Amino acid sequence: MYETITNDNVMMFAIKHYDNPQCEGEKEFHDDMKRFKYIKRLLRKYKETGVLKERLLLNHIIILKNLFGPEACVTLLLFKIQREHWETLKSFLLFLNILRNDEISEVEENTEVLEVLRKL
Repeated sequence: MYETITNDNVMMFAIKHYDNPQCEGEKEFHDDMKRFKYIKRLLRKYKETGVLKERLLLNHIIILKNLFGPEACVTLLLFKIQREHWETLKSFLLFLNILRNDEISEVEENTEVLEVLRKL
């Protein structure tokens, strides 16, 4: 149905894959969608300051994976997060084992982030 995700169809894609049995309304869906902004903000802060809030990032990504499923979660993350942050994001997705080996193969993972995650 969605060969290419665009700004016009991203919300429909998200709604189609959203699976939260306890969701009581549209507001809760939009609150869950804000997690993408939180992740983007945390990745930007890491790039600017070098301070990585790995546990907070992991929590947000895990929640999104549980709400949208692994494939839709990765698709939405790659759409919503700028390419400059994909290196760090890929490290988290590999650590959580929700990224296939053939996905974003042109992007190298951040070895420093992987080391931090392995110590958890």
